Amino acid sequence: MPEINLLINYPQTPRKVEERGMEKTEEDRRMARQFGQEYFDGNRRYGYGGYSYHPRFWQPVVPSFKEYYHLTEDSSVLDIGCAKGFMMYDFDKSIPGIKLKGIDISSYAIAHAMEDMKPFISVGNAKSLPFADQSFDLVICINTVHNLPLDECKQALREIERVGKHAFVTVDAYRTLQEKKRMDAWNLTALTYMSVEEWKKLFAEVGYTGDYYWFIP
Repeated sequence: MPEINLLINYPQTPRKVEERGMEKTEEDRRMARQFGQEYFDGNRRYGYGGYSYHPRFWQPVVPSFKEYYHLTEDSSVLDIGCAKGFMMYDFDKSIPGIKLKGIDISSYAIAHAMEDMKPFISVGNAKSLPFADQSFDLVICINTVHNLPLDECKQALREIERVGKHAFVTVDAYRTLQEKKRMDAWNLTALTYMSVEEWKKLFAEVGYTGDYYWFIP
């Protein structure tokens, strides 16, 4: 289970963690966890404050996945937590002919997905994937399974392991007490987040053998 940062080329912006922690309320988190219009395209306090496509985000990232997993036009990829299909779109442009599927818990995101991607995405939950064993060469799940309660998070990881020949997940995590305080302040939607070492133990417990990395604000 290698720890590898395949998102190293994703553009980084300064995060005002302490300011965000002072501003966010439990009502904000409740609204965000509905993953509806308010989360994607509503007030910034509930989420993105407007979620639209821009090539600068995923175009630099896709080549890292392509090279690391040796993806070709004959490969198949599942994006869990695909939202509006932005990363899938850039996979399609980078590797023409690649077979893509995406699921997201948000019916709003699916309804407002990129037109080119709509035929390939559907509403779904990571804890129960409607695909056969080993259906995909690669399953990607970025900042998604940690939004589930612990038991469902474990089940989602088992499902990812089941349907993918290879997998890559990222989850909210921390290494130090200071990083935990920053995560507590930053967190908006995650129901399961823990230390890096606790995540590694959980991966072993559920039998997840794929690749992984952390989101640490």
